[in-house]
Amino acid sequence: MGLSFRGEFDQKVDGKGRMSIPADFRRVLEAGDPDFPEKSPTARMVVLYGPHLKNYLQAYTIDDMVEIEAGIRALPRGSVERKQASRMILGKSWETEVDRDGRIVLPKDRRAQINLDGLSTMVAMGDHFEIWNAATYSSQEAAEAEAYLDQMPENFDPMSLLDNSNAE
Repeated sequence: MGLSFRGEFDQKVDGKGRMSIPADFRRVLEAGDPDFPEKSPTARMVVLYGPHLKNYLQAYTIDDMVEIEAGIRALPRGSVERKQASRMILGKSWETEVDRDGRIVLPKDRRAQINLDGLSTMVAMGDHFEIWNAATYSSQEAAEAEAYLDQMPENFDPMSLLDNSNAE
């Protein structure tokens, strides 16, 4: 198993859509790019922006996107599921490269989709990370966490969600 994205980072986005990718995230992107560093001096990544993503974008390593594409190809040809997965994932994604300064450029229409202006929050999700407008993330994450915790016992421990059958 390769490196995982971990942590939460706030990053400024300039008027041209340039934003820094945190160094920890860049290491994961580099490890997940088979062309780095032999064929490409900087890491590549794939950003999804499909209609199922209302307030954020998802960013994947090249290797993880290859796995996703294999999953789509495994669906029956001509099926509605394959067509929708292809359109919503493959059709609504783009490959970009982290520049030598550790930045990517988010196109204007992608920034507009998530109302991103000024400050972003990048949130690790293990095999990918999310890119949010910082204010939207702060309010939505707080509301979702509160609603979830309201359903849990008073001393809820999130580690209890994990399958411990493989623990030694």
